[in-house]
Amino acid sequence: MSHALLVDDDHDTLRVLSELVRLEGFTTDTASSLQQARISMGRTRPDIVLLDLGLPDGDGMDLFEDVESRENTQVVLVTGNASIETSIQALRLGATDYLIKPINVKQLKSILSRVVRPGDLKTKIHTLRDELRQLGRFGHLLGNSPAMQSVYDQISRVAPTAATVMITGESGTGKELVAQTLHDLSNRHKAPFVAVNCGAISPQLIESEMFGHEKGSFTGASREHKGHFERANGGTLFLDEITEMPIELQVKLLRVLETGMFMRVGSDRELETDVRVIAATNRVPEEAVAGGKLREDLLYRLQVFPLQLPPLRNRGDDVEQLAQQFLTTLNDAEKTKKTFSTAALDRLKAYAWPGNVREMKNAVHRAFIMADEVIDVSALPMDLGSSNAPKGPFFTVHVGCSIADVERRLIVATLEEYSGNKEKTAEVLGISLKTLYNRLHEYESVASEASE
Repeated sequence: MSHALLVDDDHDTLRVLSELVRLEGFTTDTASSLQQARISMGRTRPDIVLLDLGLPDGDGMDLFEDVESRENTQVVLVTGNASIETSIQALRLGATDYLIKPINVKQLKSILSRVVRPGDLKTKIHTLRDELRQLGRFGHLLGNSPAMQSVYDQISRVAPTAATVMITGESGTGKELVAQTLHDLSNRHKAPFVAVNCGAISPQLIESEMFGHEKGSFTGASREHKGHFERANGGTLFLDEITEMPIELQVKLLRVLETGMFMRVGSDRELETDVRVIAATNRVPEEAVAGGKLREDLLYRLQVFPLQLPPLRNRGDDVEQLAQQFLTTLNDAEKTKKTFSTAALDRLKAYAWPGNVREMKNAVHRAFIMADEVIDVSALPMDLGSSNAPKGPFFTVHVGCSIADVERRLIVATLEEYSGNKEKTAEVLGISLKTLYNRLHEYESVASEASE
């Protein structure tokens, strides 16, 4: 049976909390001061500590030093002060989540249900280590390089917790795969994983997509619609391109993260949700804040655990490992036995890969189509002829490319040139904003199907 330590100087709160926690199958101990909490922790190691910050003999944050030395103990901040600064400070010190008084019983039960039991955690860590030994595979990720080993270590530490994660890295580095791996290795793995590209949804529809809408709430709302927060309930919601979410909607997202409550469009009834949010961006978050693309308070709430992905050019021999894996997948699908020549592999490893793993996957696919039995340098895209990525606002179009592929590359390149500004991109390309959103949605759908 798991053990909980409840720390609060309000005896009525301790009494109620203790009863609620016991009903969830925990043994409990209580403390009304730092000194009592330390004595209790020395006597019995808790699996979870519900910690109030305002204690008579000091700041509750001082207890983090004691908790840190006790492996597998989770800390949940319980506070009557809804200050985002205080909450984020506690989360950065190691708290896995926090509750605001008066305590929402459903949120408390949800947090307790995800407490990592010692036996479960040992099994999880053992599985993680086994995966690392299997040719550098780790969840949905592949690679043996030191840069990726560091990523694996960070994932293994944060996955079992309830902490929000902000994944950063260049386009094509595998942010969604990291999010999926975090979900699969968490205690939410049996619940839904919902991925949303915030940049591929029209600003007019994104609130409805996120929170749902009631029938008749706007023109075209012919039926009730459940949003992503409802569909992901109990699981993980991955918000890719978070900096593309309209600022006014970021306010509502922050409120959901703070309270677990939201309202559908056209409704005045609040709904509860229990969702772990993982966000991602290919921008530098602080620059996005400075540029007015991301609210600073939302960044603090999302970036409890920042996770930076390395570009492919910094991953050494992972290039060959990834290329061979993509080729194996294609061979299995097409019932062929094609191989790379040594020269082709050398060319792949020499290239800078500005589009990272996504670009490599596409390059291998093209080479697979172009080659017979052996994939040589001649089958590789001509862009790979130089070890340097093309610079500036241009790209090369090769004879034989489909018009659809050229259009996709032009749209993506122009969007990147204008730092993700969709209005400017649509204007320069001479297309409507709606057409741009439709194209981006198509590309996202294709990419999702290809990764399945």
